[in-house]
Formats: sequence, C-alpha cells, structure tokens
Amino acid sequence: MAVLTFPGVQLLDVAGPAEVFTTANAYGARYDVRVVSAAGGPVATSAQVRLDTGGSWEELPARLGTLVVPGRRDWREAVADPALVAGTAALAGRARRVASVCAGAFMLAEAGLLDGRRAATHWRLARELALAYPGVTVETDALFVRDGNVVTSAGVTAGIDLALALVEEDHGPDVAREVARELVVFMARPGGQSQFSARLTLRESTHPVVRQVMDVVGADPSADHDLTALARRAGVSVRHLSRLFRAHTGMTVGRYAESVRLEAAQALLEASGEPVDTVAARAGFGSAEAMRRAFQNTLGISPTVYRARFRTTVPEGSRFPAAVPEESRSPVAARG
Repeated sequence: MAVLTFPGVQLLDVAGPAEVFTTANAYGARYDVRVVSAAGGPVATSAQVRLDTGGSWEELPARLGTLVVPGRRDWREAVADPALVAGTAALAGRARRVASVCAGAFMLAEAGLLDGRRAATHWRLARELALAYPGVTVETDALFVRDGNVVTSAGVTAGIDLALALVEEDHGPDVAREVARELVVFMARPGGQSQFSARLTLRESTHPVVRQVMDVVGADPSADHDLTALARRAGVSVRHLSRLFRAHTGMTVGRYAESVRLEAAQALLEASGEPVDTVAARAGFGSAEAMRRAFQNTLGISPTVYRARFRTTVPEGSRFPAAVPEESRSPVAARG
C-alpha cells in the first residue's frame, strides 16, 4: 500500500487514507502502508506540516497492492512536473489498483490513466478536469468513482470514504464498519457532493442581457419570474433569451431560477427556525412539496435533513450550555 507524496500535497489527502488503512490493521487487516516521495525524506505539505516520508518510491516492492495518489490545490504545478507524472505512471503500472484523492485525479489524467474512464474530483475542480482532459468522463456529484482498477474520489475528506470502501472490498463490511466506528466517521456517507454546493453547473456570465436577468432573479427569488416577463424586461424575445441563457450559463432560465431559490432556502434553513412551509414560501417555491422535490433532485436530501446537517456542527444534546450574563449571577454562584 503506497501513498505518494510531493511538495505542496494536501496533508489530509495523505493522512486520511493512511489512517484508515493502518487502523484496519487493528481489526485483522495486514496492510503494509508506505508513505513515499521521489527522493524520500521530508516533504512540505499544503498545511506547512512536513511529512517524513521515510523512503523513496525506488525502494518500493516490484509489485504493489494499491497506489494512492493525493492532490495539490494548484494541480497545474503538480502535473507540470514531468518526473512526478512519469513516476506516477510507472508506479501505477506496478499496482493492482490505483486510487486518487481530490486533485490527485489530475495527476492520473496527465499520466493517461483516466483516458476513456469515469472519474471524480473535488466539485470545484470538476469542470477544470473535464476541460483539461476531454477523454475523461467527470462525475460531479460522486464521492468516489470506480472504473476498472482505478478509483477516484472527491475533495479531501472523501479520501476517507474511498479508503473505507477499499477496506470493505479487501476484508469485508465488518472490518470497514469497525474502522469507521474507531475513526468516528460515516461508513457510507449520505448524499453526494452537491449537498455542499447548490449551483455546481452555474457558469457566471458577463453578457449584459444574461447578467441583467440573473440579477433580477437573484434580487427577489420569491417573485414570479415568468420567462415572457423576463424577456420583455431584458428587451429581447423569449426565444433569444432562452438561447442566450443556455449558451452563457449552461442551463435554462427556469433551472437557474430554481437554483437561486434553492440557495435562498438553504440560507433560511441554516439561519432560522422557521417552519419548512414558511421557508418554501419565502424562497419562492410554490409549496413545501415543491421545495422538497428540488432538494431531493439536486442535493439528494430533504430540507429537514439539510437543516439538521448544516445548521450546526454540534449534535443535539452535546451543545455547550449558554453563558450566564455576569450581571445576573448571584454572589454565591460567582464565588462558586
């Protein structure tokens, strides 16, 4: 089990999978986890924490079970290193399976390992991966994607999801479940990447007509944004507006309006305790059921689940008690 590192690598891309595999050894697995770099020795990570890789990739066995390739935030710097790309390709040729975490998919793509394959990466980088490597079919919502012996995962912590899946593949669900419990993480995280960004497909436009319509919709998501009225306001025909909007944003006017309403509903659910019906009305959905369908179709979860998951990071029953104002404390309480 080799985890490749290089200057600027994201620390959690390396540490997350390595921790999963080494933890699995406590429950019956026998992974020989080796964190390596081109020359061995310390590597500066994105978090300015230096990793002692302990060895170079030249010291690895002739055959590898799994090669894990993490990412770097500036993926262009990584793929611009011909020795690193060539080394990745050579190691991959010696491995039974190859996995990438986050922007590590760019390294695999540059090495030609994703040609004709489906792949995942961080949702912010999905479009860049698709544009830079048109031979790759990018799946924007998946936490991880397996295509043959290559597995690619989404951003940073999704490397833990990927590693748990590989542990389950190797040693069964019971071992993977014990590792998940030990690390206090989901064995199978609910939902996909889209739960973290409402408008993954939105492309900002500088076209004056499209920008005007986007601004009108964004200014009041709850208004009745009829296509005919919007076209009249923009001074163009309905057909021309529809064609312009799709060309410059990749979606219809109606889909854009729904995405803005969805984003408004997310903000209301996070910031207020208003009933779901009220949130639906304020965000511009015709009913709570219409909002529920939009959440399920786009985010893969209901509004109620979204609120529970994203309103706070502190589980119910584990919150710190509210601070008592100093002026309201009794002398006895103050002395105690």
